[in-house]
Amino acid sequence: MLYIVATPIGNLGDITLRAIEVLKSVDAVAAEDTRYSGVLLKHFGIKKPLVSFHEHNEAMRTAQLIDRLAAKQNIAVITDAGMPGLSDPGARLIRECIRRDLLFTIVPGPSSILTAIVGSGFSTEKFFFGGFLPVKSGGRERELRAAASRDETTVFFESPYRLTKTLSAAVDILQDRQLCVARELTKKFEEFRRGSAAELLAHYQAHPPKGEIVLLIQGAAT
Repeated sequence: MLYIVATPIGNLGDITLRAIEVLKSVDAVAAEDTRYSGVLLKHFGIKKPLVSFHEHNEAMRTAQLIDRLAAKQNIAVITDAGMPGLSDPGARLIRECIRRDLLFTIVPGPSSILTAIVGSGFSTEKFFFGGFLPVKSGGRERELRAAASRDETTVFFESPYRLTKTLSAAVDILQDRQLCVARELTKKFEEFRRGSAAELLAHYQAHPPKGEIVLLIQGAAT
């Protein structure tokens, strides 16, 4: 059986009881970063073999894990934070399980996407998740224009090192539309900062951002 296990996005207390039980019971844990995940498992007193499973070895590792699953082993997949398969490794392995008719289940838990959209105060009835914004300016601006035309809330992941570039591009594209920067969710310095792109740009130029960032853009219909 394959277990896709959500892990805390910051506060370790957010792990679920089921996640702990599953991680204690499996034969091995496939982790995006074995060093980071090793700290998590040690915190909860879990001792299991760790297998690296990241974007650079996902194709090779998927084949190996499928062989182990076909041999009736129980494998858990975790990433550095949140739900595997969402802008993180896992989706390819799930598709292969479906193709091979191998059993898998999802162990739900913390999600930066859902935490950010609820905390933003923007409409939660419908939303669009766009993953990480493109690194190149042309792709980034195309995504921002598409967000400007949507009626629903748009959600992106963004790097703290590129946030001011994104907000600078958003000033002309989104004008007075409300945005929210959700930063360091569930951690000590958690922040939900709302405002226009110009207001947020001024703030983060004066206070360079750190940590994990979710950028939300209010829908045109709200």
